[in-house]
Amino acid sequence: MADPIIHMDNIEKHYGNIIALAGVSFDVIPGECHCLLGDNGAGKSTFIKTMSGVVQPSKGKIFLEGKQVTFHSPREAMEAGIATVFQDLAMIPLMSVSRNFFMGREPTKGSGPFKRFDVETANRVTIEEMRKMGINLRGPDQAVGTLSGGERQTVAISRAVYFGAKVLILDEPTSALGVRQTSNVLATIAKVRKQGVGVVFISHNVRHAMAVGDRFTVLNRGKTLGTATRGEIKPEELQEMMAGGQELAELEGSLKGTV
Repeated sequence: MADPIIHMDNIEKHYGNIIALAGVSFDVIPGECHCLLGDNGAGKSTFIKTMSGVVQPSKGKIFLEGKQVTFHSPREAMEAGIATVFQDLAMIPLMSVSRNFFMGREPTKGSGPFKRFDVETANRVTIEEMRKMGINLRGPDQAVGTLSGGERQTVAISRAVYFGAKVLILDEPTSALGVRQTSNVLATIAKVRKQGVGVVFISHNVRHAMAVGDRFTVLNRGKTLGTATRGEIKPEELQEMMAGGQELAELEGSLKGTV
């Protein structure tokens, strides 16, 4: 197995007396989709915030390509190649696809007082990058708000890859999508992996994770329950781990004893 792009070693995050993460280790290798699974409140969101520089861990170390790093902000993580696509996508619906694609990193032409947004370059790149991901736009000036949820996810993913993401963190990208849109997003993830980008796929949907995942790590109450490789574990076993199968079995046993 190749060396990991990023390795999170024994990460802890405390908020006063509340322990959100209790020693979680996780890594991603190039071209891999490593799924981070867990029910609501399992610690998934807190963990990806530590990976992407939104919050700093209370304990533990982060290694990027073998070197220990500390991200003080999402900007630092992004510049290092750690890109996150959150559920809200951070897009402006009334703006064009190309404007959203290059938001904050606009190509320009001219100089001094004549410096302006390079519309031609932005439109060309947007069309090319979206086509690589299997999306044929009516035009780069099409408003993002007219795209489907899956297409908007693809815009955000394409943008991150174009600007040099080494690790792409996807926060519940299929949670609010229909079947067809979900299929499009999962196909996009497969295309990204072929480019050597490591993908962190956060989800509570086992079926979606099994469709694209190479490895699966389950979180429960801020702790890692284990990591399995594709072929080593069945979907039913993953689902049981996420749902706290042992706790449910103990509850069922206690209820039977009272009957």
